[in-house]
Amino acid sequence: MSDIFSLKVEELTSKIKDAQLTSVEICEAYLERIKKFEKDVKAWAHFDKKLLLEKAAESDEHRRSGKPLGPLHGIPIALKDIIGTVDMPTECGTVIRKGKSFSQNAEIVDLLLSAGAIVMGKTATSELAFLGPPKTTNPHDPTRTPGGSSSGSAASVASFMAPLSIGSQTGGSVIRPASYCGVVGYKPSYGLISRNGVLKTSDKLDHIGIFGRSVEDVALLAKVLIKKDNYDSATVYYSTENMLDEAKKGPLFDPKFIFYKTDHWKIVDKKSKEAFEYFIKSFKKNIEVFDTPSYFKDIHKYHQIIHETDLANNFAIYYKKYKKKLSKYMQDAIAKGNKHSAKDYAEAIDFMKRSYESYQEVFEDYHGVLSPSSPGVAPKGLKSTGTAEFNKVWSYLGTPCISLPLLQGEGNMPLGVQLIGAKYDDHRFLGVANWLEKECNK
Repeated sequence: MSDIFSLKVEELTSKIKDAQLTSVEICEAYLERIKKFEKDVKAWAHFDKKLLLEKAAESDEHRRSGKPLGPLHGIPIALKDIIGTVDMPTECGTVIRKGKSFSQNAEIVDLLLSAGAIVMGKTATSELAFLGPPKTTNPHDPTRTPGGSSSGSAASVASFMAPLSIGSQTGGSVIRPASYCGVVGYKPSYGLISRNGVLKTSDKLDHIGIFGRSVEDVALLAKVLIKKDNYDSATVYYSTENMLDEAKKGPLFDPKFIFYKTDHWKIVDKKSKEAFEYFIKSFKKNIEVFDTPSYFKDIHKYHQIIHETDLANNFAIYYKKYKKKLSKYMQDAIAKGNKHSAKDYAEAIDFMKRSYESYQEVFEDYHGVLSPSSPGVAPKGLKSTGTAEFNKVWSYLGTPCISLPLLQGEGNMPLGVQLIGAKYDDHRFLGVANWLEKECNK
């Protein structure tokens, strides 16, 4: 049974199709992990053991009937508790929504079900996918944060309580928890995965992201979730037919990278700096260290203007009716958002396109950009989910990025390397990420 945790998701689906494993067996293995670790990790916002086993049994019966099987048939997947489901509550990490459900499934939930996947339950999120931390702890050290806002999504995969999970990122809510928890966290290009039926915090910045234990695992799930949706105007037509194959194949020749230490290098702790310097030295034939473009400084300012203004707009009713039930983090952000001018907001939106046009020239000569996923290992304490300085630029630009658990920092805690690609080049990007993962694991 322990072999289940060492298999890639594609191998699990193959064994299910060949009747070497059942979905019930897989779910029971994960249930054992949940029984053992959930009391300490606290990754789940909603979980129903009976319902999970019923769904797994239905999945196995479907296979035995000889009906066609989807690419994720029988695979249990965890969802961040901002993703709408009709059969489970969607509380979004706030007491304001205690016990409430969405009236319909999110688009990505229907895509999962069509692919044969099983929704395991809901994972803990920061309050309204912002900064107020949930009770979740880091699986590697319960005194440390797992990151946020996709706290439970990262922690559930890191503690082997789920093979895959889905989260979201507006600032650094996929990449940072992936780094802190030591898993792969992938944020596709803006507009590839529908946000329809998911809590909206910022239309221009919100991305759906994926957590797994390998690049191939997240590529398989992304292939299922990427689809044009008329109910999310940001989505684009994008073929995923060869996505997993391209990820496996990797680049045709050794890739070249730029490493951006960025202006925030000064906040990286000493041990983590040493780990990154060693990584750069190990790939000296592939990596050139560059200073970040000067306009990146403006991006942080513009990201904040958009994020706070959109929070104020989207949560105006909560602020008006339930202000005292909101955290200080959210109250302050909404108050600031209400003060930003229309001119500032328009300028911040306009700069998105202009800055990306400058940035994309990098990919004429390089396969990707590298940087820290986070300023260091997961900080001690559970009152903060960490800082997103190394992530906000890529959420603002809408580029694909992925955190790979390649390094270790203080106390042998995991430390992620962030790879960034060109927008809508996710096939090639995942191939390069897979190459990097394999080179580091040799």
